[in-house]
Amino acid sequence: MINNEEFTKRLQKVIDFYGESASSFAEKIGVQRSSISHILSGRNKPSLDFVLKVLSSFPEVELYWLMNGKGNFPATKIQNETIKISEEKKNLTSNPESNSQILKDSISGDKTIERIVIFYKDGTFKNFEQS
Repeated sequence: MINNEEFTKRLQKVIDFYGESASSFAEKIGVQRSSISHILSGRNKPSLDFVLKVLSSFPEVELYWLMNGKGNFPATKIQNETIKISEEKKNLTSNPESNSQILKDSISGDKTIERIVIFYKDGTFKNFEQS
């Protein structure tokens, strides 16, 4: 049996890691907002369906870590990728003149960029296509 209080702390860590609110997290995993609220408050225990939805929506979350606190979050391989992406994002926002070099460095071999889509937190996006 899982420790509900510890599970709640780990779930909150996942929500915070992705910068989500309880509402947006509920939407992403496909549950009602009240489900998240009740689990975080300790009123309800998570169902198997709830746990599976978290795992399928956020592959960086390991089952044993979420349930028992054993393992890593985010998964080690994903954590290294996240750090790399975070560093590239920081460079993109702080040093616009090096953006083209970062893009060139990220393309390997004979691959060319066809399209870049930037998604904003307000739900809008910009689409840049190769001419």
